[in-house]
Amino acid sequence: MRNESKSVLVLDGHPSTSSLTAALAAATANEARAAGHDVRLIHLGDLAFDPDLGEGYQGATAPEPDLEDFIAALEACEVFILIHPMWWGSAPAKLKGLFDRALLPGRAFAYEKGKAFPKRLLTGREARVGILSDTPAWYLRWWLGNPWPKALRRQILEFTGMKVTRMDILSPVRDAPPKRIDGFFDRARALAR
Repeated sequence: MRNESKSVLVLDGHPSTSSLTAALAAATANEARAAGHDVRLIHLGDLAFDPDLGEGYQGATAPEPDLEDFIAALEACEVFILIHPMWWGSAPAKLKGLFDRALLPGRAFAYEKGKAFPKRLLTGREARVGILSDTPAWYLRWWLGNPWPKALRRQILEFTGMKVTRMDILSPVRDAPPKRIDGFFDRARALAR
């Protein structure tokens, strides 16, 4: 982010508010505040909502207050920073449920008659992502082909119109020595710059 003040939403995408992910998200939010930005930090673990989309878009229920608050914060931000762990090659279920319930037609995208691709309703926003993983980044990229980072970038963030400007894999987390953890904090704070 440049010197002009921006509206920044930082989402801690870990279902526990006392995780390394939560600490990294807080450090990112503090870095953005120190740079003069208007920052909102939301912890996934603090949100009360049903993560199950149920019967899909046709049977979507009205968003709970915490979910509506997240949607409004996302719609209001200029920069969306997401920090989350990767579990079983994807996002934690509650984070995936947040995407399912919050990024709905009419709010995040809109189908248009006769067009193959929907209109992207979250354009004008920059997205930056930090993903914590026990799997080494080189293995995720070269052996597995980065399936979750690709899906998150192309099928969620860019699909809704956000421009992904940075995506970092912070790994391996398991048994990480203090020096590596310090590096994770440096990289997380860099997401705010």
